[in-house]
This record gives sequence, structure tokens and C-alpha cells, in this order.
Amino acid sequence: MTATKQEGRAFSPEALKEKYRLEREKRLRPDGNTQYIPVKGVFADFDKDPYVEPGFMRPALAEQLDVLIVGGGFGGMLSAARLRQAGVDAIRIVEKGGDFGGTWYWNRYPGAACDVESYIYLPLLEETGYMPTEKYARAPEIFAHCQRIGRHFQLYEKALFQTLVQSMDWDEDARRWNVTTDRGDRLAARFVIIAGGILHKAKLPGIPGIETFKGHCFHTSRWDYAYTGGSPTSRMTRLGDKRVGIIGTGATAVQAIPQLGAVSQQLYVFQRTPSSVGVRGNRPTDEAWAKSLQAGWQQDRIRNFSAIVSGRALPVDMVQDGWTYIFQDGATQQARTPEEAVELRQLADYRKMEEIRARVDAIVSDAATAEALKPYYNPMCKRPCFHDEYLETFNRPNVQLVDTEGKGVERMTPRGVVVKGEEYPVDCLIYASGFEVSGDYTRMLGFDIRGRDGTSLRESWADGPATLHGMHSRGFPNLLMFTTTQSGWAINFVHILDEQSQHAAYIIGRCLKQGVEVIEPSAQAQQQWWDVILSRLRMGISFGGADCTPGYYNNEGVSPGPNAIRYATFGGDTLAFIDVLRAWRQGDGLVGLELSQGKVASKP
Repeated sequence: MTATKQEGRAFSPEALKEKYRLEREKRLRPDGNTQYIPVKGVFADFDKDPYVEPGFMRPALAEQLDVLIVGGGFGGMLSAARLRQAGVDAIRIVEKGGDFGGTWYWNRYPGAACDVESYIYLPLLEETGYMPTEKYARAPEIFAHCQRIGRHFQLYEKALFQTLVQSMDWDEDARRWNVTTDRGDRLAARFVIIAGGILHKAKLPGIPGIETFKGHCFHTSRWDYAYTGGSPTSRMTRLGDKRVGIIGTGATAVQAIPQLGAVSQQLYVFQRTPSSVGVRGNRPTDEAWAKSLQAGWQQDRIRNFSAIVSGRALPVDMVQDGWTYIFQDGATQQARTPEEAVELRQLADYRKMEEIRARVDAIVSDAATAEALKPYYNPMCKRPCFHDEYLETFNRPNVQLVDTEGKGVERMTPRGVVVKGEEYPVDCLIYASGFEVSGDYTRMLGFDIRGRDGTSLRESWADGPATLHGMHSRGFPNLLMFTTTQSGWAINFVHILDEQSQHAAYIIGRCLKQGVEVIEPSAQAQQQWWDVILSRLRMGISFGGADCTPGYYNNEGVSPGPNAIRYATFGGDTLAFIDVLRAWRQGDGLVGLELSQGKVASKP
């Protein structure tokens, strides 16, 4: 690749490739994901629910159900809504939080908002008759929409809030899942849907001395407004005399830092890797546009977005935002060979990241701070961010970027944070360190599942998972899992959740109507599905990558174990995965599932 120009600025692809390599190597560390620690032990309070009154009690339940749904976020709500539309009513939803919402129940940090357009991110808008007030709805509005879905589909009467599943065992004789909870419930369900989400278990950086810090501290997913003052919709009033530190500069921090910078006496932002921060351009919903929409508009818009960010060339971009801009490049579509397409894609990525770095220079006054805020990696190595106040915050005299040059915080003391030998005293420390993202699905569950013959899912998947469509696994009858393992992935992940919900509702509804008691994938179907996943891996369809700077997309830059490849996703084309599910349903044969009616098994 030869030198090229970007709006009058010449850049060398070869020089950028080397710069990316050096920046990546600065951040490599052998411990990978184990550099993080779970929220337990001395940090157990970080996982408590600050939004409910203490002392909640209710009678334990003993019930026979058609379907038990684990999780009350978008995946669980969509499952319940689609089941109700399919005529399935004997359901229960078990949810840890005190209300529906999942991520949007827990994430109430200042500045929280969706980073995917709300018209495509918030599900069931046409069904509930709601139109978001802004292009990028803020957290309180999203939470309120979750509650709206709960009311519209009468899900509250089906929900067990402030409840955790403790065990799940398959009863071969009864042909049901026996599920117990920490509230003493004993639930026997014909089918179980696990829709617990992929980003729900908070993690902390395993910094030496982290447990010795004596100041106030909390994780962004449990924002402590009792300490900071304010609310998700009002200014924090108690930080005017406080020195505040925040560890992390990912998607959450990018939204929270402008709010903290506006009110803190002093804000220290501790950065290991800068985020890519493009223009958000939020704006109120145009009423005339909203009134002009025809029936089916939301699904049309959702599919248009998913197609474009999957790399498909379309004549019309309905969303027209930073996401679709990243993925649109006409030259790539005109490539004559796969090798040429890769080269053109890389040149396009260089150009777009040069624009991001130029934006930093244009906004941030201090040259050294600006340089430290520039990301040197490809756009999809880390989740891109979009914000119109983040970079400007570093021009405030009370805000200091503490760049760790890729190494992370050195250690912590009772008084503060140490970076490169210098201690930064803080009164309050906020961890914007994200959530556990593990290839090991069983580790993310928080409980084990015991299927046929008492075999646990952890034992069954010891050498890597085997599934059909990422949803079913042999040895675990009537269990449907929503996960990225051998399943779809999307920038607008709610799109995947809705399609999985429709798929699950179709299967369960059909089984209940036709008297099918047990479904289970055949070994052959699982192998055939793995062959599909493997073929896509060989095509190189994925987010992140071995050449990327470390992050949760690429296992923090550490090569995974030999079996970890089996936790791979379906690949980058969202619509391709959805089309597989839809074609399977249209076949109307439940192909690959072994069906049992009474004591006789049949194979369609």
C-alpha cells in the first residue's frame, strides 16, 4: 500500500501499520482476562441493588409451568412477549433486579444513553405505540420503555423480581426442568429459556492494593447517588469539594466523564487505551417524520442498519450515523479479488481512524493530552464510541487525563491511585471497568445446569460447546439459550435477541400445540452447525482480531485455549444468521431436532 491523502493530510499505511503494532504491544499482558477480579468478597456490596427497599419478602412458589424464562432484560421480555403472541400463557420470568430492564435497570450512571439509534434499538415500538423522544434515547427513557413493554404484554403478573436461580435439573421421568431459587421457589417447567444477557456481571481491575483504598468507591453499574448527589436526570450536587478518580475510558466512561468533569473539584481520568470517539449528533425526534411512518417501518429500518453494518451495499442508508459511516465504502464493494477487498477495507479503516484522530486535535487544546487521547487501532478492534462532549471535557482546568501509556494503573494506596510512581489522592474512586465477557458461557451463568443423567453443562462443554444454532445442546432437552456462543452477533444486539425470541416462541408454541414433550438436537445436526461456524471462521468474519489492541473482543490479546474456538460466534453478517433461522422455520420440519411424544422418539 502506498501513501495516500485524507482531506489534504498525507498518511502512510505502512507507518500506521507499524504504529498500530507498537501501540498493541505496549498493552499486551500475559494474564489476559484474569487481570480482572469478580465483584465478591470485600467488594460484595458493589453487587447489591441500590434501587429497592431492603427487607423484601414474598411467599415461596411451587408451580408447574410451560416455560420458565431466566432474565428480565430485553431478551427475557421479548421472549415472553413473543410467547404470548404465540398463545403460550403459563410462563414465569425470574429476574435478579427489582423490575424489568436488565442492563437498563442497573445502568443509571449520569449520561447513560444508547449508542445505537433508539428507533432501532428500543424493541416493539410499533406494538406498544411509542416513539422515542430523541435519536439516542437516554437511560431513564429506555428503562421506562422496558416497563411499558411489561405493562403492554401483562408481564408483571408473570415476573419474580429480586430472585436468583440456584439450581436447574432435568427430570427424565417428568420430562421437566426442576428449578429452585434463592426465595425457596420450586418451579417445574416443560421448557426453559435462558436470556440472562452477555454484559451483566460487573468486573474490577485486579490492581495491586485495590482492597486497601479507604476512600469512597463504587462500580458504574451501581452508581451511588447518595454520595454524588443528583440523579440520572439531574446534576450531581455533592462533588463540588471532592477529588474524583475514574478508572476506564470505554463506552460507559465516555458518557459519564463529561458529567463528572462538570461538577467535581478535581477529576482524574485514568486511561490505559483511548476510545475512538466520533460525532454523535443527537437530536429530538422530528414529529413530522414520525407521523409520516408507515406500518412496518421499524423492522425495515432495523434490517437496513444491520445490512449496512454487516458490509452489504445498499442504495439507501436510513439511519445515517457514525456506525453506518464506518462500514460504508464503495471501493471495497468494487474489489476484483478477496485480497484486494481486504486491502481496500484496511485503507478505508485507516482513513476513518485518521478522521477520528484529527477530531481529537481539533477539539483538545493541550497537545500532549490530545496525543494521548488518539486511538491507534482499526475501528472495530474496540467498540466505537460517539459523543459530543467527551473530548471537550479535557479542556476543563479541573480535569486531568492520567495516561498510563498502555500499562494500566500501577497500584493503589489507602489514599489514592499510583501511576508511573506518582500518587493521585482521591476522595472517591469510580470503576468504569466494564463487565465480564468470557468465552465460557457456563461461567457467565452464575449457576450450573444439570441435564440428562445429571451431567452438568460445564462438564458437557469441557472440550468446547456443541449446539444447534447456538440455542440447543444435546443432553439438555427443552433448554433454549440466548448466547453469542455459536450464535449471532450484532452491533444492534437487540435485533438478534428479538429474532432468537421469535425462533424460541415458534419452537415452543409448535411443540405445545402438537403434543411434543421433548426436543433435543441430534449429534449430526450439531456437527453440521459447527461446520457452518468453522467455515465462517476460515473466511475471517469476526470482530476484533489477533492484530487488534487488547480488549474484550479478542480475549485481551491473549491466544485462547485449544477448545476456545468452539465458543466462536456465527460471524459478522447479522442478517445471514437471521436468514438461517427464518429459513429453518419456513421448512416447518424442526430439522435437526429429535422429538419425543410420550415415550416414543421420532427424528424429523
